[in-house]
Amino acid sequence: MRVANPTFAPAPAAVNTAAQIGAKTRDIRLDFFRGIAMFIILIAHVPGNWLTLWIPARFGFSDATEIFVFCSGMASALAFGRVFREQGNMMGTVRISYRVWQIYWAHICLFFAIATAMVALNALLPEGRNYVGQLNLHPFFKDTPTNLLGLLTLTYVPNYFDILPMYMVILVMLPAVVILAKINKALAFAAVVAVWLCANLYDLNFPAEPWSERHWFFNPFGWQLIFFTGFALNARWLPAPPVDNRLFLVAVAVLLITLPFAYFRLYNELSWALEWRKEWRVLIDKTNFGILRYVHFLSLAYVAWVLAGRNGDRLQPRDPASPIGHIWQRMITVILKVGQQSLAVFIASMFLARLMGALLDQVGRTHFTMFWVNLLGAAIIVGVAYGASYYKSQPWKKRSGANAKT
Repeated sequence: MRVANPTFAPAPAAVNTAAQIGAKTRDIRLDFFRGIAMFIILIAHVPGNWLTLWIPARFGFSDATEIFVFCSGMASALAFGRVFREQGNMMGTVRISYRVWQIYWAHICLFFAIATAMVALNALLPEGRNYVGQLNLHPFFKDTPTNLLGLLTLTYVPNYFDILPMYMVILVMLPAVVILAKINKALAFAAVVAVWLCANLYDLNFPAEPWSERHWFFNPFGWQLIFFTGFALNARWLPAPPVDNRLFLVAVAVLLITLPFAYFRLYNELSWALEWRKEWRVLIDKTNFGILRYVHFLSLAYVAWVLAGRNGDRLQPRDPASPIGHIWQRMITVILKVGQQSLAVFIASMFLARLMGALLDQVGRTHFTMFWVNLLGAAIIVGVAYGASYYKSQPWKKRSGANAKT
């Protein structure tokens, strides 16, 4: 995934930090890797999907969640940076609050859509799986008044529904970090690291349910570290790392050294690796975003960034006119579209994944059924991406404008 655009020159010291917030152009690497993450997230959330054995999370400490959050940070520098730069902190904060409002209702609607679908599946397939229980939603229906209030106040956040609340809290933190950066960028970095330390050392987090002491699975105070890393790179608060063969080899070495401690087929056979995982679990903890997840992701990001080439040139076919080049170009276009519409695609994929799991329960989990069900799911989220893009273009305005001219 894109770490930074190597063509960006460092901003002069005399330029106010506010003028540096937000890149002016969109690097295709951002949308490409975010699009790839969307397909991985769909695969990862389908119950009993054997393709999950081959997603990046099986071979390293970091996974598609890091890609999604990191790229969201980079995209936020593009989406909100210009508002902070040109209209000031107040309008920047207003713009972010509007986005948080959108995500909040997307989260609420997603919960009710999935909960309703699970109830419907239980009714339609009474002899099959308990789909309500599969997502541990029985507590919600057992004490709906209490948990409805918890759902709306984000004090009831079931595990499957915890990514969007995490993202909302990080966005709420964004104006404060931008304001600190205007004073001194080092002050903003120190605040981000201090919050991350509080999450890891003191379990700073939010309650996930009224009847227990369980906290949010994705702790926003831990995960904000990777978000603001992406934001800082695209806002030019941090310089682009050099393209250096030695640095590339170090990053590859990190990925290879990690493998025995991350790949379950290896660490289950290597007692010393399994013992290390148990003793040092805090370093790879997903809830609070352990430090080795950060190191692994940055290594993976650097390798992918270098391999993608300057401005993502290596992602493009060398000969677009050839049959293979034409197919590859179409595939790249589709992936970019999915990456550009990541919120709509994410919401659709979380809902779709449960239905795909139920479909696999009915048709069986053979190599053939796994292939066509996953292919069907991928086609649907591509359709969602193109549909969202079409509606965002507001075609009715163009048509009404054309009618007015005639």
